[in-house]
Amino acid sequence: MLIQTHDNDRKAVGYWLLFMTAVVLLMLMVGGATRLTESGLSMVDWRPVTGTLPPMTDQAWQDEFAKYQTSPEYRLRNSDMTVEDFKGIFYWEWGHRLLGRLIGVFFFVPLVWFWLKNRIPEGYKPRLLMLFVLGGSQGLLGWYMVMSGLVDEPAVSHYRLTAHLSLALFIMAALFWTALSLLRPEPVAADRPVKMLTHSLMFVLVLQIVMGALVAGLKAGLIFNTWPMMGEGFVPPGLFDLAPMWQNFIDNAVTVQFDHRIGAYVLFALAILLAVFAWRAGGLLRIAGSLLLLAVTLQMLLGITTLVLEVPVVWGTLHQGGGAIVLLVTVYLMHLQRKENAA
Repeated sequence: MLIQTHDNDRKAVGYWLLFMTAVVLLMLMVGGATRLTESGLSMVDWRPVTGTLPPMTDQAWQDEFAKYQTSPEYRLRNSDMTVEDFKGIFYWEWGHRLLGRLIGVFFFVPLVWFWLKNRIPEGYKPRLLMLFVLGGSQGLLGWYMVMSGLVDEPAVSHYRLTAHLSLALFIMAALFWTALSLLRPEPVAADRPVKMLTHSLMFVLVLQIVMGALVAGLKAGLIFNTWPMMGEGFVPPGLFDLAPMWQNFIDNAVTVQFDHRIGAYVLFALAILLAVFAWRAGGLLRIAGSLLLLAVTLQMLLGITTLVLEVPVVWGTLHQGGGAIVLLVTVYLMHLQRKENAA
C-alpha cells in the first residue's frame, strides 16, 4: 500500500510538471509573437499585481496611451499611432505578462497543496523550490530586458533578450527533466556512440539556441533573405567587419545569421548520425532518435521558410516553438541514457 501511494504521488507531481512544461512552451511562443509584432515595448511600466487587468474604460486607455507616448518607440517610430492602433500591440504584451502571472499561479498553488499534503516525493522539494525561484527570476529578467528599450533607442538589448529566452528554455527543460525523473525513473542501456552523439548534439543545440536568440535580438533574419546563399555567395561579405574579431560573433548581424545557418547544418548532420545509431539500439532509443531527427528536420525547414519569407509573425513564432520542441526531445533522449535510476 505504501509503495502504491508513493507511485501515485510521483505520477501526480510528474503530470503536473508535464502540464507546466506545456504552459511554458506556450509562453515561449506567445513571447515570440509579441516580439515579432513589435509589441514588447507597449507597456512602459511593470505592475505585477495591479497590472493584471487591461484598461477597462476609454479614459483608462487614454491614460495608458499617454504613458506609451513618452517612450522612444512612440517618438521615433509610431508618432502617427492612434489609440486603436495602440490597443493592437498592447494586448500582445499584456497577454504575455498575464500568461507569466498564470504560470506563477499554476506552479505555486499546486506546489503548496502537494507540500501540505506531504505528497512531494523525497528529495524533490529543493528542486521544486529552485524552479519556483527561477520562474520569478524570469519575470524580473523580462522587465530588465524591456527597460533597455525605454531609454534612448526603441529596441531591447540583444544581450538581455538572449538571456531572457535562454532562461525560459532552461526552465522548460528543467521542468521536463524533473517530470521525466518522476514518471520514468529507470534508464535504458545505450552504447557509447549514442551517448557521445547525444551530448554533442545537446552542446551544439545550446549554442544554436543562443545564436537564434541573438538573431532575434539583432533582427538578423531581415537581412540576406535567400537560401542556401547569403547574397551572391555561401559566405557573405561583412562577416568580420567589427574589431576586435570576437565581437562579430555577438554583435554583427551578418556573422550571427551565418553562424546560425552553420549551426543548423551541424545539428542536422548530428541528428542523422544519432538516429542511425539509435535505430540500431532499438527500443525507446530508436523512437527517441527518430523523433529527434524529425523535429530537427522540421525545424530547419521552418527556419528556411521563415528566412525566405522575411520573418512573418506566424512562421517566426512556429520556428521559435520548433526550437523548444527540439530541445525537449533532446532532453528526453538524454534522460533515457542517464547513468542510474532517478531518485
